[in-house]
Amino acid sequence: MRYTLIISLLALLLTETVQAQDVRYISDTQYVPVRSGAGNEFRIVHRGIPSGTRLTVSRVSEDGEWSEVTTGSGTSGWVRTQHLMAELPARNQVEQAVARAEKLAAENAELARELAELKAVRTELEGDVDSADSSLQALTEELAQLKQISGRSLQLDADNRRLVEEAENLRAEADMLGAENQRLQENLRSSAFLDGALAVLLGVVITLVAPRLWPKRRRNDGWG
Repeated sequence: MRYTLIISLLALLLTETVQAQDVRYISDTQYVPVRSGAGNEFRIVHRGIPSGTRLTVSRVSEDGEWSEVTTGSGTSGWVRTQHLMAELPARNQVEQAVARAEKLAAENAELARELAELKAVRTELEGDVDSADSSLQALTEELAQLKQISGRSLQLDADNRRLVEEAENLRAEADMLGAENQRLQENLRSSAFLDGALAVLLGVVITLVAPRLWPKRRRNDGWG
């Protein structure tokens, strides 16, 4: 409850302070002197505030002719209320509008320059994209060729293994045929040797036996 009351009092004080302080601007009068009190008899604390200066009004004199103000730089004093106005003077508004227009023009120029740079970058990026597309197409075609070559290589490898197996089989058959041929040659040599031996034996037998098979002839002589 106590904290609520304190907060309410602070809010009330702040509200009164805000209501007491009012924002005003120096009118079109070129320079307005600031005095230490509400009257021309008081000394001047600032020789002249230029037109368009933003002031905070703290209070107004009883007759309403003088207002106590504070500048943004911290200067405080009294000025004639007739030199204050609620809005910025038209000349200052024009100057601010011109300044804003010049600032906007500079910003637009900067934006135009950045836009031109972005367009150049975009053109360069589009060129890079086109180049990348061409490279990708070339790589795709090369990959397709490599796949074909790889397929042919796999087929060649399979054919090579098959041929190796067939060569091994043929080599084994050749070895078997060589062994068989050698066996046959040995058999032939043995058969020829036996045939020769039989022929020699037969010749010897014929030589020994044949004379016995023929009858001996009687001699014919004159004394018989």
